[in-house]
Amino acid sequence: MRNLITGIMMCGLTACAAQTRSYESLSVEEFEKTLTESSVACLDVRTADEYADGHIANAFNADVREADFEKKVTAALPKSQTVALYCRSGNRSKKAAEILATKGYKVVELNSGISGWTNAGKAVTKEEVDRFTTPSGTEVLMYCIKHGSLRMRVGDKWIYVDPVTKAVAPETDYSTMPKADYILITHEHQDHLDAEAIRQLTKEGTVLITNPRCKELLGGKGDAMKNGDSRKLQSGWKLEAVPAYNKSADKQQFHPKGRDNGYILTIEKLRIYIAGDTEDIDEMKSIKHIDVAFLPCNLPFTMTPEQVAKAAKTIQPKVLFPYHYGKTDIKQVEQLLEGSGVEVRIRQYQ
Repeated sequence: MRNLITGIMMCGLTACAAQTRSYESLSVEEFEKTLTESSVACLDVRTADEYADGHIANAFNADVREADFEKKVTAALPKSQTVALYCRSGNRSKKAAEILATKGYKVVELNSGISGWTNAGKAVTKEEVDRFTTPSGTEVLMYCIKHGSLRMRVGDKWIYVDPVTKAVAPETDYSTMPKADYILITHEHQDHLDAEAIRQLTKEGTVLITNPRCKELLGGKGDAMKNGDSRKLQSGWKLEAVPAYNKSADKQQFHPKGRDNGYILTIEKLRIYIAGDTEDIDEMKSIKHIDVAFLPCNLPFTMTPEQVAKAAKTIQPKVLFPYHYGKTDIKQVEQLLEGSGVEVRIRQYQ
């Protein structure tokens, strides 16, 4: 009798916990269906190494075991979206779900984790994505491709920067990716200007923006912007071409002053600085209010880790992506900027 009473009490406690749970646990099929909804953001709460080994496409990564978990998530994911999160097997995801639910998020979690996802034959990817939100609530997704190549999605619009197929390993087939609404080319070197990549990404209405020299090399294709030019891309979107060059005497042959572009892309007041191939030039002192910066770190062509850290302290972006870094020990940038207020995110931009 005592065992029976104990069993009834335990069942009652379990039922009570289920009724008071502040999030919903989903099966693989339910989770997959939820991810198709436009108002849902996917969150991977595992470690960065686990995420790099394979994750659900478009998932943002924030390690629930790290002290800055809440800060990272609240900065990247608006509360207007449902957060669909997962871990390896379903344990950490429940902890993360409770944390975010108490912060006012609507949360669902994958009960069996990514292990259950893959066991069910669902796809994973190693492509990295970072999520940002404009002041008006528009989500901007940033995808690392490689080296100096990246792409962004804003709603149904796709923006590509310096797409390259074969010049940088591994070879990239852009015909498998969404067609571009905008393509930005910084300069003429083969690891930035690739006519084949442009061809693969172009559709009717694609806007190609280059510097004057690249337009010439492309046989007059595209719209040329020179240093100092600015233009409206669409409502709430502005593009500025800014200087990108080498100032060191032994590097000036690579990127002479006045030829190449960096770009500042403003999307509804979210300001993104894509530096192109440059050193820490004086003109950076006038670049203000940057939310996201991409700074190159690749000897002998661009900056040392020390120069990148100096440039970042000058510009003071909220988030820095060191890119175009080749064989550089890029962790040095993270170490040099510790305590600076600049969040450094290392992605696969070798």
